[in-house]
Amino acid sequence: MKTSLILTLVGPDRPGLVSAVSVRASQCGANWMESRMAHLAGQFAGVVRLEVDSDGLDALERALRGLESEGLRVAIARGEASPAAGERRVSLELVGHDRPGIVRDVSSVLARHGVSIETLETTCELAAMSGEPLFRARAEVSVPAAVDLAGVRADLEALANELMVDLTLDDAPVAGVAVAA
Repeated sequence: MKTSLILTLVGPDRPGLVSAVSVRASQCGANWMESRMAHLAGQFAGVVRLEVDSDGLDALERALRGLESEGLRVAIARGEASPAAGERRVSLELVGHDRPGIVRDVSSVLARHGVSIETLETTCELAAMSGEPLFRARAEVSVPAAVDLAGVRADLEALANELMVDLTLDDAPVAGVAVAA
């Protein structure tokens, strides 16, 4: 039986970090299923899902913990069952002037409705015309079948008006944002 391991990796960025993880995974017979990685403020940060036969779990965990001697902090969690049937995947996009609290406010509305954030990508960049900080967020969310999407949309639109941002909620997944298998 196959088991998923979810890794969270953080450490000073340098060439070869992804290779070090992938070599250990391969040596233990694990398959690299999906990942998200970034260079943030001089640090390497990554989340990786590996899949391995259950009898190889302990050896893989030991091998991955060996990365800590190379300055990489490693957190390992075993994956859980697939998401509940009947959930809808919906995309959310937001653009507006940057200010503290945007992610907090949007995620609070989603949580209040029982909507789970599956993927979230955010950036802060300078607006082309004004040069002011512009915040962008792209997410894919999972809406339980029992949740009224119109109610979620209405609450998000009210929040968007309050924050003075453009926010769209669409039944189609966000292009370029991978969905966990």
